[in-house]
Amino acid sequence: MSKRVLVVDDEENIRQMTLLTLEAAGYEVGEAGSGMEAFAILGSDALWDVILLDQKMPGMVGIEVLKRIKVLAPTARVIMVTAFASVELAVEAMQLGASDFVRKPMTPEIVRNAVAAALLKSSEPRTSPDRVAAEAQAPQRLAVTMNGFTILRCADVHGGSLQKSDERHFLVRKPDGREQEVVVEISSEATASVEPVANRLPLDRAFWTEQAERFISDFIWNDGAVPASGRLVLKGVDADELEKFAKERQGKDRAQHI
Repeated sequence: MSKRVLVVDDEENIRQMTLLTLEAAGYEVGEAGSGMEAFAILGSDALWDVILLDQKMPGMVGIEVLKRIKVLAPTARVIMVTAFASVELAVEAMQLGASDFVRKPMTPEIVRNAVAAALLKSSEPRTSPDRVAAEAQAPQRLAVTMNGFTILRCADVHGGSLQKSDERHFLVRKPDGREQEVVVEISSEATASVEPVANRLPLDRAFWTEQAERFISDFIWNDGAVPASGRLVLKGVDADELEKFAKERQGKDRAQHI
């Protein structure tokens, strides 16, 4: 029996492109032009395997639609689709039950990869004793998925003692289920760009881990792939991130002097 995919997007040309792509891949496909239309469909037929949900729609944004969808069709895997995404938005969507984030404009390959990855997740056993034990022991935080690639946000893949202070290690699960380790190297240029803001005080490890996570997320979001070499070099920090860091550091300094 063909897997069923519901496409929810207010742009008809995008819906039609997505429908043609997925029908050619053998899926049964339905469509909705708004959140309200999707609710009507799911109210009478909740048996959809995957839902492709646009984030920016008139009337009700995708995040709000997602909350209702997880009530109407709790077993469906929801893939958020957007032209503009951030790690924070992705984390919020994952917490609400989304399984992936896909970037507009979408290529047929990205659409197929995202749906295949969502279906692969839905087929994974969630309650096997081995899986539960492994997840309990793994030093991982929330996994964020973009373009069908899942970033396992693990600060110490091999354990902290085996890592250099200027490197952060991550596992990236590809749409086909294979995993690849990716190392983010924190360059001296990046460190130098932050030192004036830090007033030469040592930076805590969490700051650079967060920057490395953001960097690898942005790379996969923009390229739709992992680096072929398995390594990325972080050469700078976003200006907004520096400003945020400066305010936090100033707050800590004032607290210490009270």
